[in-house]
Amino acid sequence: MMHQESLRTAGQPLATASKALIMLHGRGGSAADILSLAPHLHVREYALLAPQATQSTWYPYSFLAPPAQNEPGLSAALAAVGRVVAAAAGAGIEPENIYFLGFSQGACLTLEYVARHAARYGGVAAFTGGLIGDRVYLDNYAGDFAGTPIFLGSSDPDPHVPAERVRASTALLTSLGAAVTEQIYPNMGHTISQEEINTANAVIFK
Repeated sequence: MMHQESLRTAGQPLATASKALIMLHGRGGSAADILSLAPHLHVREYALLAPQATQSTWYPYSFLAPPAQNEPGLSAALAAVGRVVAAAAGAGIEPENIYFLGFSQGACLTLEYVARHAARYGGVAAFTGGLIGDRVYLDNYAGDFAGTPIFLGSSDPDPHVPAERVRASTALLTSLGAAVTEQIYPNMGHTISQEEINTANAVIFK
């Protein structure tokens, strides 16, 4: 069964925008939730594209489960992101002007998508997430980020995302040529902090 996700848009019209930001919500969240971050980011000239997951979840289990347990949801979710990327590309936006942002489950999906399709993107902001799987499956990832700036921010401890997976994700992304900024905050909680917003604006949306 294929995801029938809907796409919410905000910001500039895709047809005339020079940049696009793909925003992926967390488990139990919504496209509207993640779009509410936009006023805090330096993205006024961007088209904002936020797909809505079926029943508000991209895949059923923890991102640390063996990937087969999260199928077919995981493949459907990755394909959903791919369709949004294709929509931006179809509007004439080059990969280096396509940006990604996700929170929690959406951050995991964001990192998994870009690591499987590494290229020179505009930038990636992953708030509390890591690469998906019971371990980092190196064979899944290929391409060259060619210096794409990526920000990973997370809490230690976090109830869902272990800091060691964040660090392992940073290592993998760096090995594919990304310029990674990683910040792990003590006892921040499962949220997006103002400090993370400030860093994302400084590193990604400048």
